[in-house]
Amino acid sequence: MSQSNHASLVGLWKLKSIQFEAADTGEIADVFGPNPSGYMIHTGEGRVMAILTRADRAPPKEDADGSALFKTMMAYTGTCRTEGDDKFITNVDLAWHPAWNGTEQTRFFKLEGDALSITTAQQANPMLGGRMGRGIITWTRA
Repeated sequence: MSQSNHASLVGLWKLKSIQFEAADTGEIADVFGPNPSGYMIHTGEGRVMAILTRADRAPPKEDADGSALFKTMMAYTGTCRTEGDDKFITNVDLAWHPAWNGTEQTRFFKLEGDALSITTAQQANPMLGGRMGRGIITWTRA
């Protein structure tokens, strides 16, 4: 683990965009619309916490509305380690979607000044019926 690479991720990050690139078509879609909300925290002790949502979420009026809100967010936390110059792996211990609990989530990152770009490996997206693709998430240091 490169301590300097881990140190470069430490801090509070504000979400700019979250996109999904489909493996079969290359199509790129804004997962939570054009102006999502969210924050990610990387601690010096090696923990990451993230919450990402659509910006236009409204309080539920009925039970069905509450169920729909689940599809407009993601959140998880776990211990994190950096490998090489551009990869970190989170051992997820708690997530909004139970399919992620107990998994390792690999992310590739590129840091340019206060801009952080993170991509996932190709994986099945639990929010899109298991469709294969990768996430492309951009953040700015808050």
